[in-house]
Amino acid sequence: MLFLHINFIIILSFVLVVIYLMTNYISMIDSSEKLTSFECGFDPLSKMRSPFSTRFFLLVVLFLIFDVEIALLFPVLSMLVSNFSFLMMSSLFLFLLILIFGMFHEWNEGALDWFSN
Repeated sequence: MLFLHINFIIILSFVLVVIYLMTNYISMIDSSEKLTSFECGFDPLSKMRSPFSTRFFLLVVLFLIFDVEIALLFPVLSMLVSNFSFLMMSSLFLFLLILIFGMFHEWNEGALDWFSN
């Protein structure tokens, strides 16, 4: 029985190595694209100082700020189940008030408008 298991492992290993070598050979045939540098969607042969959208950058920064603030709310949900105090509820209300005030302020300033005139 042990001999059968060892033979199965050796045959399976050999088959997997052959499959790996065959697929690796096929992928190495057309590797010209893989050898070029990757620049996050920018053409590496174009001008290096191409204009970058500052609106997109500001929107990403705002998303990260609000995303972190929302992630800070997850521990509050577990605390609401265990104990419920006035201090916790007032601090949660103040945190949400600041978060909502910040969102409305950015909305008023036009930072959240992607298509603006």
